[in-house]
Parts: sequence; C-alpha cells; structure tokens
Amino acid sequence: MPVPATHAAPAPRRTDKEPFDVDEAFRRLRIAVADLPKAAMFELRDEGYGSPFEQLVGSLISARTRDETTLAVCRRLFAVARTPEAMAALHEAELVRLLNGATFPEPKARDLIALSHRIVAKHGGRVPDTPEGLTAFRGVGPKIAALTLAVGYGRPAVAVDVHVHRVTNRWGYVAATAPERTMEVLERTLPERYWIEINERLVPFGKWICTGERPKCSTCPLLSMCRQVGVTSHR
Repeated sequence: MPVPATHAAPAPRRTDKEPFDVDEAFRRLRIAVADLPKAAMFELRDEGYGSPFEQLVGSLISARTRDETTLAVCRRLFAVARTPEAMAALHEAELVRLLNGATFPEPKARDLIALSHRIVAKHGGRVPDTPEGLTAFRGVGPKIAALTLAVGYGRPAVAVDVHVHRVTNRWGYVAATAPERTMEVLERTLPERYWIEINERLVPFGKWICTGERPKCSTCPLLSMCRQVGVTSHR
C-alpha cells in the first residue's frame, strides 16, 4: 500500500555495514589522524602546558575559538602567567590584551581572574579535581571541566564538543540531539579506556575528514561500519 503523501516513509535500514566495533574504530582513528594537527588541549599538553590549571585556562579560552588561535593566545599568555597566583596578579586590562584574538576576551579575562583568585583563596592554589568543583567556576561548563580532568589530571572524563557530538551520532553509536546528552550516553556506553582519547581523536577527525558538510566518506577508513546517519551529501 503506498505511503500517504502527508507521512514520510522511514529511512531504509542499512544492510551493507559491518557491526560497529569500537576497538577497531579507535585503531583506525589513530592511523587516520596521525598526521593531522592535534586538538588544541592535547597540543598544549605535548608542548609542556599540561598542568590542571593550564588546561583549565586553555579550555576556557578555547570556547568558540579556533584551535589555531587558542594555541597562539595560550602560548602568549603562559609566557606571562602559568599559575593561579600569577594569573590573579594580572590587571584585567593586561589580561584582555594577552587574550587578543580569542572570542569574548573581556568576559574571559574576568572569569580567569575570578577563578584564579578563588583557586588561591579557597583551594590552596590547587585546581578542583571534580566536575562539581570545576563547574562551580563562572564560565566553566561540562566540556571545559571534562578536558581539565582528562588532560590535566589524566582522569577518565568524556569531553564532548561539536566534533565528538557530530561524529558519534553520524556513526550511529549515539542518538542524541545535544552535546550534553551525547556526553551522558557516551559515559554509559563507551569503554572507559577511550574516555580521554575520544576527544583527542575526533576533533581532528571531525575537522578534516568527517566534516560538518560534505564529509569525505569515500576515503574514510570507518566507512564500512559507519551508519552515515544524516549524511545527505558527501565526497
């Protein structure tokens, strides 16, 4: 019986795909992104800026800022202040100048000075090591907290940005409408050994291969198991 014009027919189920194997997916991801620019927080870590405070500051600066800009701004800032004590001692105008190029430098400067003072006064100079403690700071959301814990403390935490959200939903591994919801699902389904690594791999993968528009499906090493959810045009 024909489908009435007022109702959309369900999308046909893909029968030409392998079962999604998360271990194989990460093996292929490591190879795929090996020669691509690293995600900003992992690049900073590898350059020696891997302390919890530096990762907290860098993650806050990175919000809505391109990785290339984040790296340049963080290198300039960390040449002047790498500890909460040093950051708290900066005048706001000087910090705004150091943040030039990042989005929203004025509110970010206020947030960085405020959290630095609080870390010194309330936490003895040590960055909190729980999601609740980190998100209590103004300007720090779940993604920033997760990056701080994962990269700064080396503790399992799933940091979901636009790339992690898009790619995992496109795979069909997650079905969620917002990054926060994707994070919750991944915390239940993704093996903990991949919690830190997923952001490290999927940021460059999402920027250069599994792009938002016209992803490079024809040359993607995960094509055989990816369900290509929502993909209507690709290369």
